[in-house]
Amino acid sequence: MESLYRRPLPAQLVAFASPEGRALFDAARAAGGMEAFFPLIEQFHTQAEPAFCGLGTLVVTLNALGVDPGRLWKGPWRWFSEELLDCCSPLERVRARGITLDEFACLARCNGASAELFRPDAHDVAALRAQLRDAASSALAPALVVSYHRGALGQTGAGHFSPIGGYDPASDHALVLDVARFKYPPHWVPVPLLHAAMLPIDDSTGRPRGWVALRRSSRPASLLFTAHCVGPGGLESVLAGLEQWRAALVRGPVGDLPTALRTSFAAAEGLPLTFARRELALAEHGAAAQTLLVALHEAPVYRRVSELVPASLSAEVATLLLLTLPDALWSPLPERVREELCELLAPERQPLELRAEVEHLRRQLADLCALDRRTVCDRCAVAP
Repeated sequence: MESLYRRPLPAQLVAFASPEGRALFDAARAAGGMEAFFPLIEQFHTQAEPAFCGLGTLVVTLNALGVDPGRLWKGPWRWFSEELLDCCSPLERVRARGITLDEFACLARCNGASAELFRPDAHDVAALRAQLRDAASSALAPALVVSYHRGALGQTGAGHFSPIGGYDPASDHALVLDVARFKYPPHWVPVPLLHAAMLPIDDSTGRPRGWVALRRSSRPASLLFTAHCVGPGGLESVLAGLEQWRAALVRGPVGDLPTALRTSFAAAEGLPLTFARRELALAEHGAAAQTLLVALHEAPVYRRVSELVPASLSAEVATLLLLTLPDALWSPLPERVREELCELLAPERQPLELRAEVEHLRRQLADLCALDRRTVCDRCAVAP
C-alpha cells in the first residue's frame, strides 16, 4: 500500500491557517460566530483509527461539553476516549465499518448527552444556516456535528463526521474542525456546499446524512449499570436475539411462570446484550451504589430469578433484563402466566432505588431500538 501524508485541500475550501482562513476567523469572531470554537479547540484531537471519525468527533464534543463519563480512562482519571464509546456497537465493528448518523446519536445519548438529529431532505440550507449561527455564537449550547460525503466537497473518501467550530455570516462559511487531521486540516466550507454534501444517500441506511445538535443531557445517568451490545454482530444480533426469545415463548409449551422464566433465561444466554456494572461507581459512590445493589437483591423478582437462573447467567443481569425488556415481548405467553409475570415486574413492586436505574436502562434500550425500525422493534418499542 502506498504511504500517504495528507491531501491537498480542494480549491473551494479554505484552510484554517491560511491568510484567507485567518481573515475569516477574525471576521467570524467580530460577528460573534466563534464562541463555540474555544471549548472545542481545548479538547480537539485526531481520530484514533481511519474509521473512527464519528467516535473521534464524539470524544471532542463530549469532553468540550463537560460530560463526566463516570468511568476510568487511565490511572485515576475520568475522560472520554474512543475506547469508552462501546455501548451501541462493538469497537471492532466500528473499526471495520464506522458508524451511521443514527448510531452517532445513540452513542451520544448513551454517554450523557442529548442528541437532536436533522437531515437535509427535511431541513433546507436556511435551517442549517440558522442552527450554525445559533450554535457558533454560544459556548456549545448546542455543539453542532456534521455528517457529510467527502466527495461532494471535492475531497477523497466517502462519509465523514466532524464538529463545527465557527460560522462567518458575512461570507456564509462554516468552520469544519476535521478530526482526520492526518488527511485534511480544519477548513472553512461555504454553507450551501456543506448542506449539499449531506444530501448523497448513505448506502448503509438508505437515507441522507445530516447534522446533530448535542447538549449535556438533562435526564439522570444510571448509577451502576449500563447496557452493552456484545459480540461482532452489534444491534442486528440483539434484534435477532429478541426475535429468537419471542419465538421460544411462542414454541412453548409455557404453562406456568417458572417455565416461562426458564425459557426466557435459556434465550437470554444467547442474547448479545448485557448490563455491565460501572465498577467505578462502587468505589466513588459507595453508599448509593451499595444501596442500589441491596435494593436489587431484595426485589421480589430477583429472589424469584435466583431460584431458577442457570449458573451461566448472572442473576443481576437476568433480573435487569426482565425489568428492562418491553412488555410486548411477553405477548406470546398465556394470559394467566403473562398477568402473573407482569405483576412480578410491576414498577410499584420494585424498590425506589431500583426503579430509577431500570428507567435509565429502558431509555438506553429505546435508543438502541430506535436505530432499527423493523418489525421486532415495533413489537418491542419502549417510549424514549
